[in-house]
Amino acid sequence: MSCSDPIADMLTCIRNASRAGLPATEMGHSRLKAEVARILKKEGYIADVATAERDGKKVLRVTLKYDYNEKPIIQQLRRVSRPGLRRYVGAAEIPRVRGGMGTAVLSTSRGVMSDREARAARVGGEVLCQVW
Repeated sequence: MSCSDPIADMLTCIRNASRAGLPATEMGHSRLKAEVARILKKEGYIADVATAERDGKKVLRVTLKYDYNEKPIIQQLRRVSRPGLRRYVGAAEIPRVRGGMGTAVLSTSRGVMSDREARAARVGGEVLCQVW
């Protein structure tokens, strides 16, 4: 079965693993997925991201992060732009997620970056997802 939205599948995989209390999850590798995972790690939502090879194919291994009560750090992951309805914003219209307590991940002309980085660089782009 072909996948029409790999980013949504990635977010669902992370969401399911964190709700199940798993230490890590694996998914198929792509550069865009790796960049989104890098942003999530940089913003402190996941513990680690690594690329491995299994059965001759590259996989992306995401190590999840939990607080001292073993509750997942990621409370919500939401896909904003999707194949059927792309969401583009200008530099002045970048959304603030949960009043600045969350993070939006954008795909810009300068690469994939968080909402804070995009505001500082004054670039807009496609809003891939929101996390808090």
